[in-house]
Amino acid sequence: MSSRFDRRTLLKGIGSSAAVTSFSEWNSAFGAQDVREGSTTVKALVFDTFGTIVDWRSSVIAEGVAWGRSKGLNINWASFADRWRLGYGPAMNKVRKSEIPWTNLDDLHRMILEGLLEEFEIKNLTEQEIVSWTYVWRRLKPWPDSVEGLTRLKKKYVIAPLSNGNIALMTNLAKFGGLPWDAILGAELVKHYKPDNEVYLSAPYFLGLKPEEVMMCATHATDLNAARRNGLRTGFIYRPDEFGNGSAGVPYKAKPGDFDVVSVSAVDLARQMGA
Repeated sequence: MSSRFDRRTLLKGIGSSAAVTSFSEWNSAFGAQDVREGSTTVKALVFDTFGTIVDWRSSVIAEGVAWGRSKGLNINWASFADRWRLGYGPAMNKVRKSEIPWTNLDDLHRMILEGLLEEFEIKNLTEQEIVSWTYVWRRLKPWPDSVEGLTRLKKKYVIAPLSNGNIALMTNLAKFGGLPWDAILGAELVKHYKPDNEVYLSAPYFLGLKPEEVMMCATHATDLNAARRNGLRTGFIYRPDEFGNGSAGVPYKAKPGDFDVVSVSAVDLARQMGA
């Protein structure tokens, strides 16, 4: 069917349920489409954030070391950070498989953290300390090239995160790191976690664009492949240091032609995108 859709018809009604219903209708009607190379000009770039734009591992380790020193804790904070990250996928899958109701990422981080506190025998924390430590994911430092690259891209394109992070998390993360987003998109808006199709199709829906007018940018090939299946363009950013030498994963690599754009940094992505 045509890629055009009547937003007025879809957005009839009042209340949040109307917006969700409208998106569901649009999602079903539009469906995933194959992108024809060069058929459409990209108008917006949306980004994976954890690992692609911010350095989660070094940030968590640094806060852990400082916090542990103040509390007199002898903890392997690299292992702690990796274990926290490794809990991320299984926790989201419980939501995706309807084993637990919709739970935002801040709350999933808290659930994983509570298990880690027992595993690493960290005791006698106040509720305020636990909340603050949960929110370490709102205080992750950007990679050195991220802000410059995003700032350049913003001059030519609409830019937004398309993350599994909830809106409050992503807003605070942007404020902390100076990330110059035009909007904040992501999983919470459609109550699905990547790689569910609904997350990727929500970006063109909320931006009023066609899927092929939106480029998904990430350092994770799995994320980009899922976006491409839903008709989005794809931009790879190489982050060789995301996982350090830890157990949470290994960096993805890509060669020219694997995705629409293959870059070595956010600045390189901006250059290749003419920004």
